[in-house]
Amino acid sequence: MQNRMQVDKGAIRHIFSGSHIMAPGLISEGGKLCENVDVNAAVSVFAEGKEHAICVGVMLMSSAQIEDEKKGEAINVVQFMNDGMWHLKPIVV
Repeated sequence: MQNRMQVDKGAIRHIFSGSHIMAPGLISEGGKLCENVDVNAAVSVFAEGKEHAICVGVMLMSSAQIEDEKKGEAINVVQFMNDGMWHLKPIVV
């Protein structure tokens, strides 16, 4: 996935509790915002200081909007590490 976003350390526990990603977590000192990403684009989200993605989501705002507005829900989290979908077992036919 080309669109890689990064949230600050403070956002990790909120994401693992099922929250969507807010703009301040992406534009803060520990966050990184990928440029030229449009609304409804799929993104992978990494956390500050972590090697692997912690969730995947869909952009609710473009990256330009996030930089301009600096608040609001920015990414709709579709699936995060260790959620219910993570633990689904494969169906053997």
